[in-house]
Amino acid sequence: MDDAEPDCDPPPPPHPLDGTLSGTQLVEAPILFFLYFHKALLFELSELRRTISEALDRISSGSSGGELIAEIRRRFEFLNVAYKYHCAAEDEVVFSALDAQVEHVACTYILEHESIDNLFESIANCLSGLIEDAENVLNSLEELLSCVRTIETVISQHMLKEEKQVFPLLIQSCSCKQQTSLVWQFLCSVPMMDLEALLAWLTSFVSPEEQTVIMHCIKEAVPKEEELLQEVLVSWLKKKHQPLCSSLRSETVKEAKCPNCTIKSNDMLKACSSSWNAESSQATIRHGPIDGLHIWHSAISKDMKENLDKLYEMKSSNDFSLLCSVTVELRFYLDITVYYSNALQKVFQPAIDEFCTSCSLISSERFKMGVEFEGLQRLLHLKNNDKMALSTFVEKLCVELEMVLIDLSKNMAYIENEVFPIINQNCNTELQQWLLYRSLLALPLGLLKSMITWFSAHLPEVEANAILNSINQGTILSDNKPFQSLLSDWIRIGYSGKISVDKFRTDLEKLFLSGNSFLKDKIKEDYAFSSPSKTETSIVISKGLCDSSSSNCCAKIKDGITYSSDIYFHVHFPRKSNHLSPFQNSLGAPTSKCNVESRPVDHIIFFHKALKKDLEFLISVSSKLALNSELLVDFQSRFQLIRSLYQVHCDSEDEIAFPALEAKGEAPNISGSYTMDHKLEFEHFNKISLVIDQLSRMQISVHGIDSLDERMIKYRGLCMILNDMSISMHKLLTDHIYREELEIWSLFRECFPIGEQEKIVGNMLGRINAEKLQEMILWLMASLTEEEQHAIMSLWRKATKNTMFDEWLGEWWGVKKINDTDKTDEDSIADPLKVEQELNIFSSSSAAHLSIEDFSDQGYISQKESSFGDDALSVGEGNNCDETNKSLNKDCIDFAGDIDKKIYKEKVKLTSQDVKFVPEQSKEISPQEQPSIKSQGELEAAIRQISRNSALDPKKKSYIIQNLLMSRWVATQKKSLSNIIASSNTEEEVPGQYPSYRDPENLVFGCEHYKRNCKLLASCCNRLYACRRCHDDEADHTMDMKTTLLMMCMKCLIIQPVGPTCSTFSCNNFSMARYFCRICKLFDDLRDIYHCPFCNLCRVGKGLGKDFFHCMNCNACMWRSLSEVHICREKCFEDNCPICHEYLFTSTATVKALRCGHLMHSECFKNYTCNHYTCPICSKSLGDMQVYFGMIDALLAEAKIPDEYSEQTQAILCNDCEKKGTTQFQWFYHKCPYCGSYNTRLL
Repeated sequence: MDDAEPDCDPPPPPHPLDGTLSGTQLVEAPILFFLYFHKALLFELSELRRTISEALDRISSGSSGGELIAEIRRRFEFLNVAYKYHCAAEDEVVFSALDAQVEHVACTYILEHESIDNLFESIANCLSGLIEDAENVLNSLEELLSCVRTIETVISQHMLKEEKQVFPLLIQSCSCKQQTSLVWQFLCSVPMMDLEALLAWLTSFVSPEEQTVIMHCIKEAVPKEEELLQEVLVSWLKKKHQPLCSSLRSETVKEAKCPNCTIKSNDMLKACSSSWNAESSQATIRHGPIDGLHIWHSAISKDMKENLDKLYEMKSSNDFSLLCSVTVELRFYLDITVYYSNALQKVFQPAIDEFCTSCSLISSERFKMGVEFEGLQRLLHLKNNDKMALSTFVEKLCVELEMVLIDLSKNMAYIENEVFPIINQNCNTELQQWLLYRSLLALPLGLLKSMITWFSAHLPEVEANAILNSINQGTILSDNKPFQSLLSDWIRIGYSGKISVDKFRTDLEKLFLSGNSFLKDKIKEDYAFSSPSKTETSIVISKGLCDSSSSNCCAKIKDGITYSSDIYFHVHFPRKSNHLSPFQNSLGAPTSKCNVESRPVDHIIFFHKALKKDLEFLISVSSKLALNSELLVDFQSRFQLIRSLYQVHCDSEDEIAFPALEAKGEAPNISGSYTMDHKLEFEHFNKISLVIDQLSRMQISVHGIDSLDERMIKYRGLCMILNDMSISMHKLLTDHIYREELEIWSLFRECFPIGEQEKIVGNMLGRINAEKLQEMILWLMASLTEEEQHAIMSLWRKATKNTMFDEWLGEWWGVKKINDTDKTDEDSIADPLKVEQELNIFSSSSAAHLSIEDFSDQGYISQKESSFGDDALSVGEGNNCDETNKSLNKDCIDFAGDIDKKIYKEKVKLTSQDVKFVPEQSKEISPQEQPSIKSQGELEAAIRQISRNSALDPKKKSYIIQNLLMSRWVATQKKSLSNIIASSNTEEEVPGQYPSYRDPENLVFGCEHYKRNCKLLASCCNRLYACRRCHDDEADHTMDMKTTLLMMCMKCLIIQPVGPTCSTFSCNNFSMARYFCRICKLFDDLRDIYHCPFCNLCRVGKGLGKDFFHCMNCNACMWRSLSEVHICREKCFEDNCPICHEYLFTSTATVKALRCGHLMHSECFKNYTCNHYTCPICSKSLGDMQVYFGMIDALLAEAKIPDEYSEQTQAILCNDCEKKGTTQFQWFYHKCPYCGSYNTRLL
């Protein structure tokens, strides 16, 4: 079963329509029309991946794959443009409407679109390399396949998130009519030749029933008065889609098939050209329909010059009342010119290339007019984040418009003098009409009507009639009668003058300012308060998507044809990073570098940096697995580490950081997308884990196996899948990190002061158990620089300043060093005695020297000197670690535990040697011969000698001096430990050296308090006890568990160092207990116990992040259900019970929190409340006393006050509300006039 053939491709991503919105019908929610693009895009991606895999298999087998490579390129070009239009529709139409209703949701998805655009660019680069590098086709195809799998994963996750968040919000906030208007705006904003192909392509992936539903949706979207438009769109939907349709691309006529056109371009051009060439033998100069474009050129130039003159008048008069109208006209003229340029490239240039014998003389660059307009376009779209005076704005408009007119006149003159004559000489009337018809299709529906109306007003009567006759009698539109009638009506309306100039301008303003009327409103606002001749009026230019919401796209539905010029501008003039979060100003750009002034939330940035490094490591290792199967163990261990740490990180963000930001109210809804990212990313982690399990079960070695062996082929296929999935995971997480740092954490810096940031970071740390925190520290220290290590440890210390975190850190690190010493070479651990010996040799021998390698930047001293020193081993000195904890990098690698030591050494390029002082004559000295400093005077002399040594830098001096100071203490501890072990294992018996039983009948080891298989040797009285509590019950003093170093196995009765298992050979690693804590020396085989790194104690429970959390301010572990409701008081547990006076922090009895925030034992509370109802500390009521106070009211109502006291009042202080007041005289009970409490006292 393990040998079953795996699927060579990752499992297909779930289709968005199969998720949350599967029960919603398109009729009920027209906005779901865009989700059918999701289905088509995902299917197209899967087909592209399948084609690449087929080409790879064919070329690998020795066959030719040229046709498949050409198909891959055509598919990708179509897919690229289709996805750009889809993203543009969402960015400019759908997200604008959403942001007007629900803020701070759309920005994240626009950033994701930009990331996906980069992936498309990488695929385009791979395709270019595939075509250029014919000798390395296989590698190029494999790289291309990996890129396609990555983009398929990213797009699938993006679409799933949109389905779960964006579209449900739109359905909830927008009416059905409003949603329909958004669909109509999209249909009116895409060039018709592209829209024709897109609609046919879209319906080719759906069932006939779904085609009917889509057709009904589009009919409903088209305004009722535009019946001809309905017929046009329906005719496009009914056309059959050619899989390799090229209508969205600019290519030569030889390659173009234009399956959706009335007449195929290739046949049309050849047939018409042959007949025309026969007729043109008698004349050299001909005039045809194409010459009508001269009028179009003159009209556009004339009107743009008139607008330039108006701008100059505004500049001189400082009167900007007509500025809005002028900018609208300029946007209109620029847009139709850009679309005209697009028509020249897609329609006219292929004709020139096909039939012009001197085609090499025609430069394709001269057909591009839109490039010169980009500066003016950006200025008119008002998408900058600056403040600009109106006079400055007009001045810039004049400069840009002058440049546009100069370039435009040059290009038009070139086209009139060079291009039109060639077309007239080579194309007959019918072909020229066909070219003009195709050029009209380069415009979107929303712009075509306005353009025809405007152009018809400039036509002479003869030209207008000729065009109408050509449309009505020509064969070009004979198969598309609705579009033929539509064009005729629009031309008649424009030529007849039914639309006045003012009406035309008003319609343009509705068309172009419907998405953003900011400029118009700002001018009105400024003129309401100031005179333009006296005051400089300002334009505050809106920024990106979030300001475009001011238009409230869903708030007002405009009848008739609509249009969004931003869609085409978005596709053909990409605006990188223009739609950013409005809150990114504080950060500017995401960074993982340590800032000069670190803030508590920077610990997230450090985590992100380490995560990105390890993701790159996974990609590197997975790419080598096919050649070296031994790397699988390294990959698996690192992957599991990343997975577990990232789970902790995501949980802390979802449960603490994001809710805190949402509660601030600055950016509601901003974190929803990132929470969904976390869930979907872990689904990807699970998929990778399944592939790793498959590889692990194979247990294959790449050495000695034929490369054509079936198992080897299967193994390499799985390795390729694993590598692709690692790349996809890297892309998903790095993009997620980029967006999160840009939006979330930059906002955190601005919204939260330092104190609140520390509290949030503390809450995040308070849900991480000791084991995970240890792994995280080791992992972070191995990935960060020394400066960053110091920064993050400093941040953590500030966030945990009220806890025992420093003490735990020092004790854990010291215990780890001691325990790992037995597993490593003794020379690899810096021993203070050895340092002392070497110092003596160093001081006595002038020829002694230090190894350069040993003191390199990545050597032992530079890291070790700032790590936890031996001072941290002593209990109670853990708080003095600020200077000794700057860097744990080297020690973390030396004692990485479960983390692979080899990988970390390779990652930070550590040397395998530790610091060794090398004398001139190397002589091995036994420990007995080691010199030591006997007196305090000798110690001080040695320290002075080191301080005066100029050959050592300050850091090295401090490290050596520290070891000298600790040398005698360490020697004493080692000597005492050796003596105790030696004496205990001789014939002399230690008191208590016999087994004790929790259940004597069943011979279960332990005591009444714990079930365990060992006894502990109390260092205070040198006796063996089953547990601390047994010792305390018998002795007259308490047992300090943290100074306990030895234990006795109750199976073999051998005294040995404390550990989880018996170290004797006869016991064969006999376990002492299921739970063991090296710091507390606690063993237990029954209960769930965890060690809290912030209490630095073992407590009963499943652990932090599971059923408990640690409050950094209270310095106490509490149930997770109390995280939002408990009263937080600084170090409240570091106090005695007010009743029995036992220290609460280390008490084993249950503690109860009172309403006022004070604490006492639960048992003490029960006894105390039998006679009292107020807190013994602050005197506040312990509970809801309304019933009791009501009884007092009834009692006082019956009581009579003597007449001489009836009018007297008494001054009181209420213990509950803490307010002073006066009340009517009473003998015993005095009611607070504010809260009605009788818990008062007389003043």
